[in-house]
Amino acid sequence: MALPPLHFKSLADISAMIRHGHVTSLDVTQAMFARIRAVDPQINGYAHLCEERAQAQARAADFEIASGITRGALHGVPIAVKDLCYTTYAPTRAGTIIYKGFMAPHNATVVDRLEMAGAVILGKLSMTEGAYTGHHPTVPVPLNPWSAAHWVGSSSSGSGAATAAGLCFASLGSDTGGSIRYPCAATGLTGIKPTWGRVSRHGVFALAETLDHIGPMARSAADCAAILQAIAGWDAHDPTSLDVPVPDYSSALHTGVRDMRIGIDRAYCFDGVDREVAVALEAALETYERLGARLVEVQMPPHADLVAQWIRMCAVETALAHVDTYPARAADYGPDLAQLIDEGQATTGMQAAAGQHLRVAFTNALASMMKTVDCMICPTMTKRTPRLSQMDDYGSDREVLLSIMRYTAPSDFSGSPTITLPNGIDSDGMPLSMQLVGPHLGEAALIRAAAAYQGVTDWHRQQPDID
Repeated sequence: MALPPLHFKSLADISAMIRHGHVTSLDVTQAMFARIRAVDPQINGYAHLCEERAQAQARAADFEIASGITRGALHGVPIAVKDLCYTTYAPTRAGTIIYKGFMAPHNATVVDRLEMAGAVILGKLSMTEGAYTGHHPTVPVPLNPWSAAHWVGSSSSGSGAATAAGLCFASLGSDTGGSIRYPCAATGLTGIKPTWGRVSRHGVFALAETLDHIGPMARSAADCAAILQAIAGWDAHDPTSLDVPVPDYSSALHTGVRDMRIGIDRAYCFDGVDREVAVALEAALETYERLGARLVEVQMPPHADLVAQWIRMCAVETALAHVDTYPARAADYGPDLAQLIDEGQATTGMQAAAGQHLRVAFTNALASMMKTVDCMICPTMTKRTPRLSQMDDYGSDREVLLSIMRYTAPSDFSGSPTITLPNGIDSDGMPLSMQLVGPHLGEAALIRAAAAYQGVTDWHRQQPDID
């Protein structure tokens, strides 16, 4: 396979090139802005660019590296963050018009940690309104660089589009019902939704705080591991963050999966699933067996009733997150987010409590099941990446929406870590995807399993044809 152009190289490759003096951070940063100017008008990935500041960061990184100072794998590497992360130097609008021009009083903890690691922040990435399903009618919608006729995923739509198109080497996304995993699945990326509390949410606009997760989106498990290494860990500003040590995630990259126990519930994974999705997952199972992993039959705890409660449970928390601006400024909201908040305000305490009881029971049952395996495998979605014309139908049919969430919502409810990675190309030429789910704080095992698969396959190296 021919070597990829600069903008499609992995974060790990660019990091090594900068560290060894084969290219400067400033050269790479300027090249990325040149590509953004050429390509982003086609896909609308960025909400705001920070060109002058990014070039200053790149110069500082080059000076430090030349002086023998190294901050790790992100030092001098251009990345971008979803536009719900607070930044003092650029507006944070979270896909809304209500917060257009909002300048945060402090950075999000994840932004500070990326910059402490030496990353160059190119800008803020577009997203759906308030991190729910739809974009505000006045905001340009990010398009899938693989095919503008297909869904790019939500809500981290700009993160998926820009990273896949080679407009940054990695990005941050957020996930409340699947919003890291859908864009990764639709654009051929790898993404980690960490354990709830593993990464601080301080300075991040909330959709539903007990469901929200912040995590990396990149080209490979190795690249995601580097980002997670920088952003994970306890934060005094976030009382829900976990005060536990952060392991060396890179140490899991080359250990293989011999004797690793990978759980598989075949009914859960294959019943009612698109044929091409199923074929790709079967091939991945065969690959893991060849690599020495042990496939262990498991039974996914009852989850259908819980998934059916996701909209209502998300709605209650979203109504709370927007209590200061809705209904006071209801006219400034798009229809999807407004409808969600209306539902949250109409939900009774008894309805919310019933959903919470389902959630606790499922979380405990899943934790018990996960004691028997190192991780569990499943598709990311029941269907192939849909066309935009199909998404119009999905938006009007809750049952279809909830069927798409079959593999994503459960781990948001439980707070379980997941890694999503490509495992094929479908008959439309679009990426296919699968997901590994781990026990709480099991990110290292997920990185290990994903890296082993990506060591013998090249699906993660496939790139969209966009210039």
